[in-house]
Amino acid sequence: MDGRDLELGELLTAAESAPPGESVGVIAHDLRKRFGAESVSFLFVDLMGERLLRLTAPSEGDMADTTEQIDLQGSIYDTVLRSQRQHVEPDGQGGRRIISPVSNRGDCVGVLEVTLQYADDTVLGQISDAAHALAYIIVTDRRFTDLYHAGRRTTRTSLAAEIQHQLLPSSSCCEAPQFTLAAGLIPADDIGGDTYDYTLDQDTLHLSITDAMGHDTESALLATLVTAALRGARRAGCDALRQAHRAHEALLSHNRGLATGQLLCIRLETGMCELVNAGHPWPLRLRAGTTEAEEVQLGVNLPFGVAAPTTYRLQELQLHPGDRLVLLTDGMQERGAAAVDLAALVAGTRASHPREAVRALTTAVLDACRGNLKDDATVLVLDWHGAGGLTPRDTRTAP
Repeated sequence: MDGRDLELGELLTAAESAPPGESVGVIAHDLRKRFGAESVSFLFVDLMGERLLRLTAPSEGDMADTTEQIDLQGSIYDTVLRSQRQHVEPDGQGGRRIISPVSNRGDCVGVLEVTLQYADDTVLGQISDAAHALAYIIVTDRRFTDLYHAGRRTTRTSLAAEIQHQLLPSSSCCEAPQFTLAAGLIPADDIGGDTYDYTLDQDTLHLSITDAMGHDTESALLATLVTAALRGARRAGCDALRQAHRAHEALLSHNRGLATGQLLCIRLETGMCELVNAGHPWPLRLRAGTTEAEEVQLGVNLPFGVAAPTTYRLQELQLHPGDRLVLLTDGMQERGAAAVDLAALVAGTRASHPREAVRALTTAVLDACRGNLKDDATVLVLDWHGAGGLTPRDTRTAP
């Protein structure tokens, strides 16, 4: 067994030299060479968050096999994903089974499962390092292959659902010194046009949450127009107010319909948030030291695409260290979802990572609707740590 430290440069070079669908094989070869690993596989979550898909590297140079599906809920893999902690147990044959989270900036890409005969603290630490490296490799490789995208589709995906999924950021979670955010979208049976988006530049965090009118492909196309207009304006350096005008003009120009939305630009140095509220439900805010979440009662402008002689208004919201801000669409509040006390649930999950808070909120709404949503339900949870910036794992951890 070769116990030398993981040579990240060598590993990345090997990954880049291999076809993009063989990332697991590269990691497996490294772990077999150094620790005599007997089996190595990567498991990632499907689009619905219900199953895991296993990619196994059977032997050197082989393509990963993708035949096995595993129910996620209640499994040890679910525990590892939620806690983001490595799990070690006997493998039943005298060796050790090690399951490590594969994560990138807080985004749970999946888990790495390794079995081997011997594992001390040094070996366990290096397997964790390999799992972290695998996250970066997969994030890069999935730009060049459909292997990971196709594998996540364990049920039939409609055209509207495919469009909607492609409009979302590639990662639903992001950690930075100043903040941690996570988002979740539960699509209705007939896609309802929800989207969320975020990006981080040198001094500003940009957030948006939108809800396009209608259902199915028409709402997905309308959401595409809104999202593209917002991204184009954002990338041109526009603030929230000018982004709102661009989205509004795009809908008017193409006569596609209406969309509500909230656009936020948060200064990383000060926590000052400039925002536009275009007919969208009010956010919830939970302050440090308080026990109740409150609605942030913003001024409301008309939705994007309404032909009326009005203008959008830029508002300001000061974030304080310890604040949790929750953005949501009306699908989190309407019909059966109205039975869920969102404010109480936000307060009750304050100690949880935003990723787990999103899971609790969306699960509660889905259960209240008995799994039959009439409208998309979307939520984005932002924890503001402040300009000084704490490591997110030092502030809140998953249960």
